[in-house]
Amino acid sequence: MSHPRDGLSTAEVRERTAAGRVNSVPTATSRSAWEIVQANVFTLFNGVVGGCFILLLVLGQWRDALFGLSAISNSLIGIIQEYRAKRSLDQLAILQAARNTVVRNGAREVVSSDELVPDDLVVLNAGDQVTADLELLGGAPLEVDESLLTGESEPVPKAGGAVLLSGSLILAGSGRARVLRVGPDTFAYRLAAEARRFSLVRSEIRRGLEKVFTVITWLLLPTALLLTNAQMQDQGGWAGAMGSGRWIPAVVGAVAGIMAMIPLGLLLMTSVAFAVGGLRLARQKVLVQELAAVEVLARVDVLCLDKTGTLSSGSVVFDAVHEAGTVPASGWRPAVEWFGANAEASSTAAAIGAAFPVRVPLQEQDSVPFSSARKWSSVTFAPGSAASGTWILGAPDTVLGSADSADAHARAAALASTGLRTLVLAHLPAPLPPGPQEAGLPSGLVPVMLLTFRESIRRDAASTLDYFRRQGVTVKIISGDDPRTVAALARGVGFGTGVAYDARTLPRDPLLLEETVESQSLFGSVTPSQKRDLIQALKRRGHTVAMTGDGVNDVLALKDADLGIAMDSASPATKAVARMVLLDGRFERLPAVVDEGRRAISNIERVSLVFLSKTVYATVISVVTGVLLLAFPFLPRQLSALDGLTIGLPAFFLALQPGGQRYAPGFLRRALAFAVPAGICTALCVLAVSAYGQLWGGHSLESAQSAATVTLGLVAAWILVMASRPLNRIKVLILAGMYAGLVLLFSVPLTQDFFRVEWPPAGLLAVSVAVALAGCLAIELVGRLTRRPPAGHGRTGLGPLPLEPDSSKGDGGSAGQRDGPAST
Repeated sequence: MSHPRDGLSTAEVRERTAAGRVNSVPTATSRSAWEIVQANVFTLFNGVVGGCFILLLVLGQWRDALFGLSAISNSLIGIIQEYRAKRSLDQLAILQAARNTVVRNGAREVVSSDELVPDDLVVLNAGDQVTADLELLGGAPLEVDESLLTGESEPVPKAGGAVLLSGSLILAGSGRARVLRVGPDTFAYRLAAEARRFSLVRSEIRRGLEKVFTVITWLLLPTALLLTNAQMQDQGGWAGAMGSGRWIPAVVGAVAGIMAMIPLGLLLMTSVAFAVGGLRLARQKVLVQELAAVEVLARVDVLCLDKTGTLSSGSVVFDAVHEAGTVPASGWRPAVEWFGANAEASSTAAAIGAAFPVRVPLQEQDSVPFSSARKWSSVTFAPGSAASGTWILGAPDTVLGSADSADAHARAAALASTGLRTLVLAHLPAPLPPGPQEAGLPSGLVPVMLLTFRESIRRDAASTLDYFRRQGVTVKIISGDDPRTVAALARGVGFGTGVAYDARTLPRDPLLLEETVESQSLFGSVTPSQKRDLIQALKRRGHTVAMTGDGVNDVLALKDADLGIAMDSASPATKAVARMVLLDGRFERLPAVVDEGRRAISNIERVSLVFLSKTVYATVISVVTGVLLLAFPFLPRQLSALDGLTIGLPAFFLALQPGGQRYAPGFLRRALAFAVPAGICTALCVLAVSAYGQLWGGHSLESAQSAATVTLGLVAAWILVMASRPLNRIKVLILAGMYAGLVLLFSVPLTQDFFRVEWPPAGLLAVSVAVALAGCLAIELVGRLTRRPPAGHGRTGLGPLPLEPDSSKGDGGSAGQRDGPAST
């Protein structure tokens, strides 16, 4: 190997590169693009829909194959959504794209971070990002920011022999380091490895719909066999139908029943509602990386916050000046102004400069820069100047070493115990004695002032947290910072006089951990793995948990939370695994996100009532028709027309309506409580009219089908009216358009011919309308019996929204709006 001072030779670099020992990481997620296509296209429902679609095309019945368009739309939306998530994960990078200065062949050169190899000699300067795990070689110590990895906002001193972890940032100092580990072996990559596995957000709506589809899947095959047999028997039996060609209308009738059972549009409308919410949030600088995430925040009951970068901006601001217990020496203010004049020296110097701008510049005779080893810096001014003598600014434990400074030391300790960063300003009438500065400070220092600093709290933090408290959401702060610092910041955002729990004493027993996280609200000194453990403990207690963060130390917790939210300052890894990203870092955006989640859930629940009712009545009609060996009362095209008028188009507009009620769990139970009885009532009405037209009225099959279409159109329209309550101008226009469309369907020659409908004879039409009105009254009664408001909430009207009214008024922007008559 080359001499360490000369770095690696070109041959040594090539040898390591050829062996694959470079600082790059694999980017494959759990599913390839082809696997995503397979998962969204080759499903049981798509197989059934595709088979029926192709069959009708082969038979020349393309007008009855309109349902294929909905299936194609569903698959495309699913593929696009998951592929976007895959791209985010593929681009997961712990480090920003960076370049490094290395020594190779005795000369310096700049290479990209993925070209680093083990044993490379890296040159480090203030402002550089560490892109591989390094071993610091001898020399002056460095100040390192490891907040992205540990959550600890305090700089960490690193001397020769120390390990610098990838993802760290050099704040002060310069030196050289040897590359220890690269690529997948680095600490940062191992920390985020768990986050690279693809997973979908836990959506109650998605889970509920999956249960519905599972039931339909089990019913589909036996119902299809029953229905096919009934249609063949109605056409003269299997032998007669196959020999005469009448099997074609029999197949068309069977397809109509099968397709009616599958709520294809429900998935589409759900995706549309989420997508619109995502677009609305994008206008407010909120990036939604998975559509269903807008639903999850609406039902979150615990919000966990990382302190640094979420509640605080991560910067330090000046707090106050406190007397040190002695008579202040004259000239202390010009001295403080001098320490703050070099804002680039450190974040503390920048905070001093902002609070004490230089009024009259002084020329120093001598100065000693700050270092983490000494923990102090000094400046000496000439005798006779406004601040003559030597001024020392540093850590109280180091500067206040003499017995005469006991009072000042006690005051400093009391301030530090409140979580404030505390420095002491001391004075020495003479210059510092010559000699090594590391030897320590001379005796005779006079403590003059104590300066305290705090983290800068985001202006919107307190009001946003207050909004969540009013909404019944429990807020917890989980930070890697010192518990005292966490408690001090928490008091600034309305947590009262709470004390932060030291995570170093967290119990290992899962049950005790659950009890601890349930009872405590503030946690300090939390490691990345402990953050994940706390999130998992809350979830085991039945909570829906959201987590905000911006560092790599938050990645595991964000991944395991029901909803991960990253700030604008977050590392690339954090943004990649988060479901939402606040692009402008404004914490106050979250109430608007809650409102969008409530709107999405409210409108999807409206839409689901309509679609699930259709699935129920289609299943009942198919089963009864199959058992009684009757002709199916509709053609596929007729059902497609009714679906478009009474379900598809109105549901599309309903999915975009405003809404703002607090969500109550139990989406599927509530939806089925209405949809099952309403669907059965609808099916009985259709079957009664169809049986009357075919068996007792002596009408043709075409007239009976038209009469059944009228009946279903009127009853399904009333289900839509109930799902739309409370009504407003927009909804009234939508419903009026639906009724007008039903009239035009039976009146325009073009639609009459295409959909094979006609006005039934007067007697049959009267029966259809009368039965439909009876069905509407029965469904109205069902609505009154099953859609009662939650206990304790005096909601009026028959609106099917099972959501608790939001008691807040105008909190957090539009989050408190209601879906009232004036909504547009």
